[in-house]
Amino acid sequence: MAETGNSGKGVTAGKLASTVQKRLSRAQEKVLQKLGKADETRDVVFEEMVANFNKQMGEGIKLQKDLKAYMTAVKTLHEASRRLQDCLADTYDPEWFGKEEMDAMVEDTDTLWLDFHQNITDNSMLSVDSYLAQFADIKARIAKRDRKMVDFDSARHHFASLQKGKKKDEAKIAKAEEELGRSQKIFEELNVELQDQLPVLWDSRVGVYVNTFQNLANHQEKFHKEMSKLSQNLNDIMTKLEEQRQLNDEANHNEGASSPPTVCESNSSDYKLPPDFLYKVKVIHEYAATDGDELELNVGDIVLVVAFDNPDEQDDGWLMGVQESLWIQKQDISTKGVFPENFTQKL
Repeated sequence: MAETGNSGKGVTAGKLASTVQKRLSRAQEKVLQKLGKADETRDVVFEEMVANFNKQMGEGIKLQKDLKAYMTAVKTLHEASRRLQDCLADTYDPEWFGKEEMDAMVEDTDTLWLDFHQNITDNSMLSVDSYLAQFADIKARIAKRDRKMVDFDSARHHFASLQKGKKKDEAKIAKAEEELGRSQKIFEELNVELQDQLPVLWDSRVGVYVNTFQNLANHQEKFHKEMSKLSQNLNDIMTKLEEQRQLNDEANHNEGASSPPTVCESNSSDYKLPPDFLYKVKVIHEYAATDGDELELNVGDIVLVVAFDNPDEQDDGWLMGVQESLWIQKQDISTKGVFPENFTQKL
């Protein structure tokens, strides 16, 4: 058992030493290449593919980020819409026109928002996520290809230096040639594989953009079309509610309208109206007289409005009248006085 354990440790240590040696060799090779003391394998076409790959990945990440921001805004707008609709439903009196239609419309609006958000997630967001998922693996293989290219260059230079040496060690040359062949094979396999995949990936972006934005546009069109119908329904309900309010106001006005100006009924008996009678008003705000020719007004009082003896004496916003209760008791026109019109309501 001890031998097996030592063997395992030996393999691990050996692998670690090999990894360290490879990193050191790559670092030395890159230094020599930068100093111009060693030539470097270059592939302009492949470098252009990698530049396109990096550009494509950056654009994809931005698309994913902006689409997520759009979905967050949709969710925020949905929540604001739901609160506003709930507010309307809560304050809508049961006897108002279209109460049931209003409640149904609130539910339909909420469902429409939920469906819109879910459709974007299923048909656009997931498509972009799936598209971007492949970039990490390809990026890692590009980096691996770059490392293997350095290994190939290093093995090539090492083999060439052994061949040029004055004292040739055939065993070392054979081993270096074997290492060169192995490094070249690994590099070329990765290189060919990526040269096949990168152009296909680059072309695939068109289909991804078409699918993402076409689905988004279709769902937006459907959402706004259905939302437009609900908005029109809301507008119709509000129009009918306003018509209902106007009818109620007219009915209340007709019920409170004054009797014909010839005879007026009191709580006790009919009475004749004062000379130059015009119409009745009801006091809606208290008014304390500040002069001897003014009337004292209390809320609920009825005043019989009469014409001024001299129209030139009438000031804007002021009327002449006599308290109905005093007129019924005394029928004395001398009790008349002036009062502010905006403290009363015409009957």
